[in-house]
Order: sequence, then C-alpha cells, then structure tokens
Amino acid sequence: MVTTEGAPCLMLVAGEASGDLHGATLCRALRTEAPGWRLVGMGGPRMAETGVQLLVDSVGHAVVGGSEVLSRLPQLYRAFRVLCQQLRADRPRALVLIDFPEFNLRLARVAKRRQIPVVYFIPPQVWAWRRGRAQLLARLATQVLAVFPFEPPIYEAVGARVEFVGHPLLDVLPNGLTREGARSGLGVPADATLIGLLPGSRREEVERLLPPMVEAARQIREKIPQVSFLVAPAPTVDPALVKRLLRTAPGELGQVRGRTYEVMAAADLLLVASGTATLEAALIGTPMVVCYRISRVSELIARLLIRIPWVSLANIVSGRAVVPELLQGNVTGSRLAEEALSLLKNPERLRAQRLAFGELRGALGTPGVGERAARRILQVARGAS
Repeated sequence: MVTTEGAPCLMLVAGEASGDLHGATLCRALRTEAPGWRLVGMGGPRMAETGVQLLVDSVGHAVVGGSEVLSRLPQLYRAFRVLCQQLRADRPRALVLIDFPEFNLRLARVAKRRQIPVVYFIPPQVWAWRRGRAQLLARLATQVLAVFPFEPPIYEAVGARVEFVGHPLLDVLPNGLTREGARSGLGVPADATLIGLLPGSRREEVERLLPPMVEAARQIREKIPQVSFLVAPAPTVDPALVKRLLRTAPGELGQVRGRTYEVMAAADLLLVASGTATLEAALIGTPMVVCYRISRVSELIARLLIRIPWVSLANIVSGRAVVPELLQGNVTGSRLAEEALSLLKNPERLRAQRLAFGELRGALGTPGVGERAARRILQVARGAS
C-alpha cells in the first residue's frame, strides 16, 4: 500500500482497455501540469507506463455484458476493497474516475462519504440507458468531464457541474497517418484491396466474433480472389487464443499486433467489433461493418434498458445509421460477407461513410483533451472548484 508521505496524491481508476488508453492520455497531461504529484490507482499497462503506481491491474477485470460480469465478481470485489483501503489510508486530493460505471459509481459513494472530491472523466452513457444515473452522479461528483457534445445538457438538467472537454481519442490518434504511409509500413501493395478484421479487446468478444469474421473472409475471397486480409488483435487479447481461432482461416490471412491504427488507415474496409474501435476507425476515415454478440441473458437485459437504436459509437455520435450493424444472431460469416461485398461494390456508399466521418470528427472537439481535463482536475484537487 502507498504511504501518506511525500507529494500530494491523485487516485485514478480505469477499467478495461479503452479506459487504460484514455487514462494514459490524462496521466501524461497531469505529469506535465503537476510534475510533483503522485498518481496511484487502478489501470493497465498504458497508465503504468506514464508512472501511475498501480494498486490493481484492470486488464483482468474487463467484462462484456450483464451476465458475463458474474464470473469476475470475486476479482472486482478484491479490487474494490484494495481501492477503498487506499482511500482511507492515503486520502487523495481527488478521486478521478474513468468510464467503468458499475464499479466506479460504487467507489464514488465511498469517496463522497470521506469528503474526497470526485471527478468523473468519460461519465456513464446515460444517453443510452439508465438515465437515473445522471442524478446519482450529480450528487456524487464534484465535476463531470464530458467527452461527447450531447452530454452536458443531460447532466446540467439534473444540476451536475459538467464541462465538455472533447473526446480523448483526438489526442491519441497519430498525426499524419496516411493510407499510403500505412500500406508502405505494413507491406501492402498500393493497389490491393485490403480488409481489416478487428474482433475486440476482450476474450469473450474475440471468441464470439473472430470465427464469423474468418468465415466472412473465406466467402469474400471466393468473390474477390485478390483481396487481402489483416487481423489486428488488441494487445489485451491472448495470442494463443487468436492463433487457435485462426486455424481454420483461409490462406494468406495476415496478423499484426500493436499496429491497429496502421491497419485501420491502410484498409479499404473494416469488419470491427462495436466499441472504441468504431470511433477510432471513423476518426481515421475508414468505412466499416460493425458487429457485436453478447450472451442471451445480456441481450435480454439490454433490450429492456437501452434507449437508442444503435450500438456503435460511429452511429451514436452521428445520430443516424452511417455504418451497418450486425448484432447477435445476425453475426454470421454469410451476413458479414454480404455487407462487406455490398459496400466494396458500391463506391457511393463508401464515400457516404467517409463524408459522415468528417462531420463526426468536427463534433468531438479539438486536440488537447488531456490538457483541458488535467487542468480542471487539478483545480478541483486544489480546492478551486
């Protein structure tokens, strides 16, 4: 356990791969704005690389749906106890919560009881489901840092202190990444038709989505023999799992790790799991077919609670069906191949996606998100809220 000696402390708590990614962006900015402060908490390898002292490694706590979380409850409970003990022993100047609402809202209650300021960066998606959480967050959080332009009015309506800082992906995506440069770096010919396969960042996602993606690749190649494929597994996914699932893959189905953005930029089309990757691909400007599959129990829960007609962030932020979505039983090799071939054979549909992505990028703010968020967090932590 971290002691109370030394510099002022911030506790940051992120779950899952995307939270670790955005947490790292924030922590780098905090290091610049307040180099003498200690950063501790829960995160993954990216946050650790910025110098955060991890009390809990969040990679092992990533979950997909309502039923899948049950198998991880013992791990999550242990993580919660560790962080609560730290809040008591090393009273931080502020608790910074990053996404992961099922876990983080409970931790916010503990901090509130101890009169520790709470800043929520990437708040719960109350615009999609469980809108009552906005009222809960208004009671628990000193400051909400919104990342989508439609979030502030929702939180303002219930009396929360909220500020739109922009989406942190704007700070993450590499500048100057071009199709030509990405293809050169990956060894893909300039005139090749390339499809990227992005099956998700969690084990359950990959197990459910990569096999139909592989089958889709086989069927697409029957129609377009010269097409190339690249699988871009997330760094959080076990390589042995991917190797096993690719055993039935058609020949010349390549795989690259740690170069997801290059695959996105190089591809003519992506088959991608719903999640942060859809927003990344949209910001890079690559057309896509989105797919997702969860357990039957989680599906039933989602049907009862979710208030919006789409699952992909590309469609949600755009406010319309820009990209095709295949969900649950529709996630088959045949349906994925059908949608992919339809897009590849219709340049106007591909162009319509790219135009919509340009509008989407403008709605998400400007780079410098980490710096804006860090300055606001430090204001709260210094008592200038």
